[in-house]
Formats: sequence, C-alpha cells, structure tokens
Amino acid sequence: MLSSSTTLPPASPLPSPASANPNPRSRLLRLPAASSAPSAVVRARGRPPMESVRASAAAGAGGPGAAAAGEVATERLVEVAQRAADAAGEVLRKYFRQRVEIIDKEDHSPVTIADREAEEAMVSVILKSFPTHAIFGEENGWRCAEDSADYVWVLDPIDGTKSFITGKPLFGTLIALLHHGKPVIGVIDQPIMRERWIGVDGKRTTLNGQEISVRSCNLLAQAYLYTTSPHLFEGDAEDAFIRVRNKVKVPLYGCDCYAYALLASGFVDLVVESGLKPYDFLSLVPVIEGAGGSITDWRGDKLHWPVTAESRPTSFNVVAAGDACVHKQALDALQWR
Repeated sequence: MLSSSTTLPPASPLPSPASANPNPRSRLLRLPAASSAPSAVVRARGRPPMESVRASAAAGAGGPGAAAAGEVATERLVEVAQRAADAAGEVLRKYFRQRVEIIDKEDHSPVTIADREAEEAMVSVILKSFPTHAIFGEENGWRCAEDSADYVWVLDPIDGTKSFITGKPLFGTLIALLHHGKPVIGVIDQPIMRERWIGVDGKRTTLNGQEISVRSCNLLAQAYLYTTSPHLFEGDAEDAFIRVRNKVKVPLYGCDCYAYALLASGFVDLVVESGLKPYDFLSLVPVIEGAGGSITDWRGDKLHWPVTAESRPTSFNVVAAGDACVHKQALDALQWR
C-alpha cells in the first residue's frame, strides 16, 4: 500500500509512438543567421564549422512553411528525434532476445551489434535532416567536420545493455539535443513496449503524445527510490547512497533509464545514481524537468556538458526527484561536497 501522502496518477492509454504528437504549439530554437555555405563533410571525432552551423537551418528545416532564416522550429527538431528513435527501435526489436555476440569494452561494459547498428541508424536519420549538426554517440564518439558546434546530438542506443542481453525490456534508447551544452530536447524510448517520453525545454513532457507529470511526495521517508544497482557505488559514493537508502520507504533496483521515465510519469519519487556518463543522463533532463521534477548532480548543480571534439565522457553523480522537497532532503542526506 502507498502512503496517504503519495498520490498515484490515473493510468493513461498508450498509443503507438508513431502516432505521438508532441505539443503542436511551435517554439523556436534560434540559430545564427542562415548561410549559403556548403554542408560540411562529416568525419568521426571532429565538429562542424560555425559557417556550417549557420547553414543548418537552411539545410535541415527548409521547404514550405519553414521557419524564418536563422531559426529551426522545435517541431522539426522533435520530428527528427522521433524518426531517429523509430530507426533505433527497428534495429533493437530485431535483435532483442536473440543470441548475439557480447563484446567487453575497455571499461568492461558490454556492447553488441545491436548497440552499434542502432547508433548508426540514428546518425543516418539525423545527418540527413541536419548535416551540419554535431553528433556524439556512446559507441563512436564525436562526428562532425569541425571541433565545436552550437547544436550537438548525444546518443545512447541502448541504456541498459545488460538488461537488453538478458532479455529484460527495461532498457531504453536515449536521444538528447544540446544547445551550447544545455539539454533542450530529450527522448527516452522503450522500443519493446513502444513507450516514448519526449521532453522539450519550456514545454510539458509527453508519453506517447499525452502530457504527464510527477507525483507529490514531500517526505523522503515516504519515497520510493530506484537505482540501477547498489553494486555500482564505490567508496564515499557508496556511503552517501546508503545514507539516502536508509531514509526512504522502499528502495528498488534494476531499471536503468526506465526508472527516470517512471519518475516523470508519477510512479517513482527518487532516483540516485553514481558514475553516469553524459550520454546516460543528458536526455533525462528535459524529460524530468518538463514533468515538473528536478534532476541535478549530488551537489544540487544543473547538469550540462559543453562537448567538443576533444571531450571525453567523464562520470557524474545524478539525483532526480519528483518533488522539490524530496530532492532537497536527498541532497542533504548525500552530504556531497
């Protein structure tokens, strides 16, 4: 039974992501004035020149009804993000619960052909629409003709590869669009259950086209907590996590990015994790914040990543909460300085 202080939202129907309709009210993400400069040739580990970024509005958002020169409509960006998620989902459904080779990367995390093909499928979709945007993927890093860009897509084809390879459908595809390092669009896609959360800076988060929100829970002692695994915390971080875990009502494990999606939908109150890479959390920021929640590092600072061609993914400690009071209480318990 849930505490009387915790209110579950009513279940909402789940139409197919293909029919999802992100908020139709168009908002514009501003780019510098459009240029007629030719599109840059994309190469791994480089970024697009400023001239190419200026040209991206013309290259990626032209045609009837296009935004004025120098602007890219949010609708267009979200549409491309959705098509990238569709492309990744087709790959992942093909390989899910099939016997695939599992390769250990240098950091001992697993990777499969599904991770790699799904990332390439997303890259192809994005570059066809925005050939001058930069891309940073978990599997292949930086892709752009220049060393920096105003707009960077950050991709994680399978967040939760261990869940994927063991047949558990609680992994997700993560897509973030950064503007000067700030996440302005985020997608969490679960291709097996065909659930898709879309967050856009300044708009309400949607699940398969329907607006969602976090639930009220203003006491840490009444909170339901998720983390991927208690074994992923080490040293002082483990001690900090234990302090929070010992104060919540129910600690739960094993959802990867899906836990944040559940938090945005109002079914979970708190997620605490350590050692996340930028591609693990950047897409979560617009989703959580657009649903009315909070997501920061363990010091309470906003999460961003000013990525360049020389950037290497470093580890972050992340805490997300549906209620601002629980978020503050969790930060106080973590005592991370």
